[in-house]
Amino acid sequence: MKPSIPKGTRDFLPEQVNKRNYIFNTIEGVFKLYGYVPIETPAMESIETLTGKYGDEGDKLIFKILNSGDFLKNARIRKDVLKDVTANNFSKMDLIVGDEYPLQFLVRDNEVLPYITEKALRYDLTVPFARFVVQHQNDLTFPFKRYQIQPVWRADRPQKGRYREFYQCDVDVIGSNSLLNEVELIQIIDEVFTALGVSDFKISINHRKILAGLAESLSIGSNFSDLVTALDKWDKIGEEGVCKELDSKGVHRDGIVGIMKFAKASSLSDIDEMIQNSEGKQGIQEVDKILNDLEKLGVKSCSFNASLARGLSYYTGTIIEVTANEASGSICAGGRYDDLTGIFGMKDISGVGVSFGADRIYDLMEERNLFPADANVSTELMFANFGEAEASFCFGLLKEVRAAGINAELYPDAAKMKKQFSYADAKHIPLVAMVGADEMAKNEVTLKNMDSGEQRTVKSSELIKELKG
Repeated sequence: MKPSIPKGTRDFLPEQVNKRNYIFNTIEGVFKLYGYVPIETPAMESIETLTGKYGDEGDKLIFKILNSGDFLKNARIRKDVLKDVTANNFSKMDLIVGDEYPLQFLVRDNEVLPYITEKALRYDLTVPFARFVVQHQNDLTFPFKRYQIQPVWRADRPQKGRYREFYQCDVDVIGSNSLLNEVELIQIIDEVFTALGVSDFKISINHRKILAGLAESLSIGSNFSDLVTALDKWDKIGEEGVCKELDSKGVHRDGIVGIMKFAKASSLSDIDEMIQNSEGKQGIQEVDKILNDLEKLGVKSCSFNASLARGLSYYTGTIIEVTANEASGSICAGGRYDDLTGIFGMKDISGVGVSFGADRIYDLMEERNLFPADANVSTELMFANFGEAEASFCFGLLKEVRAAGINAELYPDAAKMKKQFSYADAKHIPLVAMVGADEMAKNEVTLKNMDSGEQRTVKSSELIKELKG
């Protein structure tokens, strides 16, 4: 068979893994600096945990897992249900409730195949985190500050910057209503992208209460979810596309005009008179406080963006998004969710967090050549192999070098030096140690710098000191 992988997934070669680890390690280092601790959750969750948390658009992208085994052995399929499925000639799966089981029907080549799904691959790390908090609440100290670096899966259409399997690097604090948490998270964002060398990143913030206040002020409160969904597509479909979508959802003309005026506002003072109700005013006050605190801390990368909406339905307060020139979509995003744990039985626990899109960050850094020269260095020193006796002599030195924390290897074959040097170049190994008969006799090592070609000879007893220097 011809080897292949599913669309929207990728293999990573050693060089790519090293660079990705550089991103992960940089992000994790900042997380730890601010006192966050790591957790992990399973790749799959029960389907009830995930569905209904991401809005209609998000729920469509959840990867469901087909149960194995004969789960329909004792199930009775209603004849009227089966007739309805076949009569309408469904071409995609459709959820139908049977007499005893929730059944799904997959119609393929006019054949009706019923099956049950109970599990799904996680869509993000936030909803599983809420489930985790409720399940382990007695083992956690609140406010609980966690970070999590794991892959997620979405049944999306693959394109540049959009994959079906990708890593998220999440950082959240739950159990606190303080806006200082938002301020801290934006500091983390600023510090991460500065450390990664992405100089043109822009942090935008808005507030769901401001958007809700806008909807009420324009007498379109019943269309709030439509407003959020449409605004979230602003960067993809533009002003005209957003207007068309709002119109298709039944938003009246004056409402659409008001939304467009709001979305183009450049400051909080510009929207203040447009927001009439107390909820919207509270949102304005909270965003203003966050921006003022960030200004005092010297963080200049964050600003208010009226058109920012964030499509996920669980956001209730501040929403955050990070973009950069030439990047495909956002490279970091998040927001506050006031009662996500309430779905799982733990009421009135507010949380806020952001997620770094490691794959988009990787693509951006690769295009801009932002990775440091040593990001792809796995082996720091290679011992050349001149023969069996010389290789045996190197064993002791190799052990000492590794004990000193220096990544080192011995070339396995007594091949020509040209071949060994080519191997070192291909693996980006900066130094090659050569120990021939002369070096053995004098208990010395000749070191070659693979970048400059310079060679120098040192005593074996001074090797560690030389390498550390």
